[in-house]
Amino acid sequence: MELKRRSTLIYGLLLGGWVLVVAWQVEEHSRVQEAARVDLRNRSNEIGNTLSAVMRALRFRGSTVLQQRLEPVLDELVNGRTNELVNTGGLISIALLNTAGEPVVAAGDTNRIPNEVFSEGAEREYWTRGSVTFVNPIEGASVNSESTSNPVVILPPPGEFTNVLRDDGRESQRTEPLPGETNSTNVADLTTTNLPDTNAIAQNATNNELATTNSANRPRGGGARGRPPWLRWMTPADYSALIARRELHGLVVTLSTENFEAISTDDLWLRGVIIFFAGISAVGVGLARRNTIKTSDLQLRLVRASELNSHLKEMNLAAAGLAHETRNPLNIIRGMAQMLSKQPEAPPEIRDKARAIVDETDKVTVQLNEFINYSRPREVRRTKLPLNSAVGEVVRALNNDIDEKKILVETKGDLIAIEADEQLFRQVLFNLLLNAVQAVDGAGEIQVVTGKQSATEAFLEIRDNGPGVPPERRKEIFKPYFTTHQKGTGLGLAVVQQIVLAHGWEIECLPNEPKGAVFRITHLKLVA
Repeated sequence: MELKRRSTLIYGLLLGGWVLVVAWQVEEHSRVQEAARVDLRNRSNEIGNTLSAVMRALRFRGSTVLQQRLEPVLDELVNGRTNELVNTGGLISIALLNTAGEPVVAAGDTNRIPNEVFSEGAEREYWTRGSVTFVNPIEGASVNSESTSNPVVILPPPGEFTNVLRDDGRESQRTEPLPGETNSTNVADLTTTNLPDTNAIAQNATNNELATTNSANRPRGGGARGRPPWLRWMTPADYSALIARRELHGLVVTLSTENFEAISTDDLWLRGVIIFFAGISAVGVGLARRNTIKTSDLQLRLVRASELNSHLKEMNLAAAGLAHETRNPLNIIRGMAQMLSKQPEAPPEIRDKARAIVDETDKVTVQLNEFINYSRPREVRRTKLPLNSAVGEVVRALNNDIDEKKILVETKGDLIAIEADEQLFRQVLFNLLLNAVQAVDGAGEIQVVTGKQSATEAFLEIRDNGPGVPPERRKEIFKPYFTTHQKGTGLGLAVVQQIVLAHGWEIECLPNEPKGAVFRITHLKLVA
């Protein structure tokens, strides 16, 4: 019971250790995923910072930026190669939103932008399959409109406007500036291939900030003098509505999550491999402990079996000595009873009882001899022995019993010689042939067959046409004191098996066709 509780505790600790490893790997995988997410957020911020610097460089007339100049910049950020940092971020699309959450300027695959971005408009991130979208503030225009006092306005290009007559017959919009009012900066001159460098951007941003500060207190949608030339003929209300629609409120950046998913998948495989080998290690330790316990138990049993075997050997020697010492008194009793049976003056009843004593004494003596023979240690002295010659001599020794029952004995096979102890082998043959003679009835047949099993081994078979041995008793007949004959001692076949195993041979009982039994001895070593 104590060993069982200890084993349960150890297996529980192994399982708990494996669970801790699993939890640790899950936590590490979550950490790696979060680090990859943070990297994407940082790239989104870097793109926003880059775009803010560009927009500061593109400002004119305060905090306004021409759409015609901004669109090539956005296209270059998404599709160009001028900014390696942005390109390595897997930029899919970029869009600038107004206060209503509508895109003012966009570039790239805008279909990958989730619809929730335009409806919710909150500063957050949207994860979808294959991409992630970040909504961030940019250039003084944050998601919270109260956090800015000078929002950036994206002015439409002149080509979007046509001459429209008001009800009073005056022009409200024109597509070209008045004579002499051409903008100091040509729109076509500024493209993504000739953007100013970092120092120029910083200097221009500083100048724009000063200009913005001076014009910060000017009323939005003021007079025509503060407007771009192609918008000077709009009414103050129309111009204010246009500014409200084109006022920046946030930046939408959509990045590819291919790299994020690759990192997550690779890390997941790594964590899975670690968990798998941790489980294999735990199972291996458990099996090793189990095998160790079984080995210790087997060693303990082996020691106990060795002690029991030693005790049985001692008991066997004592029993053999007792049997040997019992034969002498039995011989004396047999002799005295035999003398009584031969005295003429003894009454007939006494002579009959004396002869019965002699018969019973002979039976006990035979059993004692068999027991002593079975308990005797087998020391095999191998010599060259002609197999057919030994079979013939044993058959001749049993001629009286064979002739009495009129049994036909046939010997056939190759003339071969084997390596065996001659005395012990003759005892094997004698017991097997005697068992076959006792098994068959009158006019029975017995065959002794010898032959080569292989180039170095031979076999011996003794067949009879007696009643045979049932399948369930074919292994029990070799046990001591198991017999199917009334006059048998039950030690004959046990002695045969003992001698066969001492030689390194094998013996088995098989059915004979159409009836009878076959005792087959195999692996007899051939001698040239």
